[in-house]
Amino acid sequence: MNELSVSRFIAAPPATVWDAMVNRQPEWWCPRPWSVEIIAQDRFAGGRSAMIMRGPDGEEMPQEGIMLLWDEGRRFASTDAIVGDLEPAGPFMIGIWEVEPEGEGTRYTARARHWSADACRQHEEMGFVQGWEACAAQLAELCETM
Repeated sequence: MNELSVSRFIAAPPATVWDAMVNRQPEWWCPRPWSVEIIAQDRFAGGRSAMIMRGPDGEEMPQEGIMLLWDEGRRFASTDAIVGDLEPAGPFMIGIWEVEPEGEGTRYTARARHWSADACRQHEEMGFVQGWEACAAQLAELCETM
């Protein structure tokens, strides 16, 4: 499987982490100083997932796709392989974000599954580990101070 992932223990209950994951995305979704504007995040399979990530120098990276899974309180998944009314798009990945209880806190895991080894390698070279670990740290900071 062409998967990249990050995992982090967060010293907060799963319900707190889930709430921050889905309701406070602009506060953790992009590594600072980048930011994100959530355009749509329909909380059901087949719903729209759209956002614009913005960089400190005016860069804009729009992302459009659909939700593949919404398992309330546990995990959600989206892809850029399908947009709009089930229109195929140039796929890059399936993203999966999940929480599960671990001891007195929560295990947060984020995965990116790719269609090819080349796409996986490209994502890794783009700084996947550093970027997604920074996001996980921002999520942990948010949850542990809520």
